[in-house]
Amino acid sequence: MPSTHEVTNQVPPLVYDVADDPALLDGVRREGAGWAEEELHELGRLAGSEQGQEWGRVANENPPVLRTHDRYGHRIDEVEFHPYWHELMRVAVGHGLHAAPWRDDRAGAHAARAAKLLVWNHTEAGHICPISMTYAAVPALRHTAALADVYEGLLASPEYDFGLRVPTTKRGLIAGMSMTEKQGGSDVRANTTTATPSGDGYVLTGHKWFTSAPMSDLFLTLAQAPGGLSCFLLPRVLPDGTRNKIFLQRLKDKLGNRSNASSEIEYDGAFGWLVGEEGRGVPTIIEMVNNTRLDCVLGSTSLMRQAVVQAVHHASYRRAFGEYLVGQPAMANVLADLVVESEAATTVAMRLAGATGDPEQQAFRRLALAVSKYWVCKRGPVHAAEALECLGGNGYVEESGMPRLYREAPLLSIWEGSGNVAALDALRAMGKQPESVEAFFAEVELATGADARLDDTVSRLRKELSSLDDIEFRARRLVETMALVLQGSLLVRHAPPAIADAFCASRLGGDWGIAFGTLPPRVDTKAIIDRAVA
Repeated sequence: MPSTHEVTNQVPPLVYDVADDPALLDGVRREGAGWAEEELHELGRLAGSEQGQEWGRVANENPPVLRTHDRYGHRIDEVEFHPYWHELMRVAVGHGLHAAPWRDDRAGAHAARAAKLLVWNHTEAGHICPISMTYAAVPALRHTAALADVYEGLLASPEYDFGLRVPTTKRGLIAGMSMTEKQGGSDVRANTTTATPSGDGYVLTGHKWFTSAPMSDLFLTLAQAPGGLSCFLLPRVLPDGTRNKIFLQRLKDKLGNRSNASSEIEYDGAFGWLVGEEGRGVPTIIEMVNNTRLDCVLGSTSLMRQAVVQAVHHASYRRAFGEYLVGQPAMANVLADLVVESEAATTVAMRLAGATGDPEQQAFRRLALAVSKYWVCKRGPVHAAEALECLGGNGYVEESGMPRLYREAPLLSIWEGSGNVAALDALRAMGKQPESVEAFFAEVELATGADARLDDTVSRLRKELSSLDDIEFRARRLVETMALVLQGSLLVRHAPPAIADAFCASRLGGDWGIAFGTLPPRVDTKAIIDRAVA
């Protein structure tokens, strides 16, 4: 080739163990899941391998296709996925990301599952949606013991068995959730789908606006029964082998999350069983929602880690103006700021996972999860945009993978309640469960005296919470501050001094600009960036 075609100053491919993340591993050990480290690294090496990354890339580039009818005109309502989607699902299910804590309740089980999800999400985020819904469905299903007896073991099975067949004849099941309707959105009480008693169940009629992973085996859904809004379990295939009357109207053309099928569906006399009591649909399904909200935090956290590792990797090999980018002060400030944000998210995500399933920590988890869902998921898109910019024009090109992260990031803030819903839910938790406020501050104040900037912010937060004037108008500012003091408390107690000091100085002490890359001069950027070197 002529010399003009010589390729120089390009960054080598990034192949690494995704689980080799100090903040994550520290959290795993701290939350009692150290026993899962070997499996976590096994999954991390696959996620960071050429094979794992290829599965994710190709699954994203070949989105699912809806087949409403077969060649003869019969209604089939099936969705075709690329084979690599099934490979991703097989690994996720095989490693228990979908339900392992429900079949193995040893200490740290939920933290181990969360860590594995953080790692495996580095391949392709789309397939995590049905994984998350299956994880969240099990505790909701336990509201009706007879249904849990039949289906829980199959939902928790480590075998991925794709295809529409009678659920009880399969080796393993995947569950979905169908709540929102076009006239209501987050206001699920406005749902118009009806449920009429019939035999040992109910017949449902209505139109659902968003139903992800419509090829799942079972769905939890909301409908208006004679006794009010209620929760139901609908199989795609009925026990007699016939297809349930669930018709797929179209797949959504989404900004991101493209490997996952999100659909509009019609219930035209679909059959389902009541879960819980009539009129108690929201309290019944909210347990599922709260667990999927945890996975929203985990998803955003994973995207941040992916973005910052890619940015640091690029800056470590790319030269400009005679020096590697990573050594240039302006870039070092940006990278360090991104690392701090990522580590704060990882630390709080693992703390929430560790509190899951522990009755003594449910008051803390109730409020801390709503607060963290709001803030961590809000930080995702701006973090992804800044990390993409670290790659310059290369980051704007699809081959870099950064545009996929950027498109995916907004979803986590929308899924299971957008920013306002999450912020108002935090206010609701404080109003209805005052013990959650006490538990939250008990956690935060474990770091009292360790950093004056944190102490001052906690004191100010208490004063702001003491007034109810315009509290809904102030909801976002209050919840943002709560999230920051929770992250600050955790980092002061558990993170290296360079990370904790940078966080407290910028996020709590006010020595920070508006954009990333505005940390104060005294910050040890090298020590911080080293936390993200793959």
